[in-house]
Amino acid sequence: MAGAEPVSVGGIVARIRDRAAAGLRTVSVDDMVAVLGRRSYGPFLFVPGLIGVTPLSGIPMVPAILAVIVAVFAIQIVLGRSHLWLPDILGRRSFDGATVADAMARIEPVAEKLDRWFYGRLPGLTGRHGVRVAALVCVLLAALVPFFEMVPFAGMAPMSAIAAFGLAILVRDGALMLAAILISLTSMAGLVWVLLAAV
Repeated sequence: MAGAEPVSVGGIVARIRDRAAAGLRTVSVDDMVAVLGRRSYGPFLFVPGLIGVTPLSGIPMVPAILAVIVAVFAIQIVLGRSHLWLPDILGRRSFDGATVADAMARIEPVAEKLDRWFYGRLPGLTGRHGVRVAALVCVLLAALVPFFEMVPFAGMAPMSAIAAFGLAILVRDGALMLAAILISLTSMAGLVWVLLAAV
């Protein structure tokens, strides 16, 4: 699965938007997973990370739920599973359909730019081993989300790194993978600084 063809970021965002706008009062995590397809691991890290940097992350408990979803998917990626599984208790979690559709519509122009900016650089870094290392870092980032949440909206930092890893895998861009690692290190350093300042 790690070697699948790159997937369009704009296409994924548009599919989630269309699903949310299809007259549904709520959109579940299972609904969003269903539109991702199975061609790449990338969407399963990119989409939760992406939601984590939208206004949806301001809803109580949403960052924690997203972090658990990321961890569940990322652990399976580390283990090399070809078919990712999500527990029903998480899959049934739902969001307001109109809110999801609006959030996706807002970021769709950005997604289209991402498709133009990122493409196939240093592809060796997005091979099987690179993907597993990225997933392992995402597990660590997901575990740290509750600590980031001590500062309002600080949880966007690890989620942006997770989204960057997912995007790098999606478009098979090794340079973006390196950038995601840098974002992760910066986020962790920022958390350490905040914790030390609070002592």
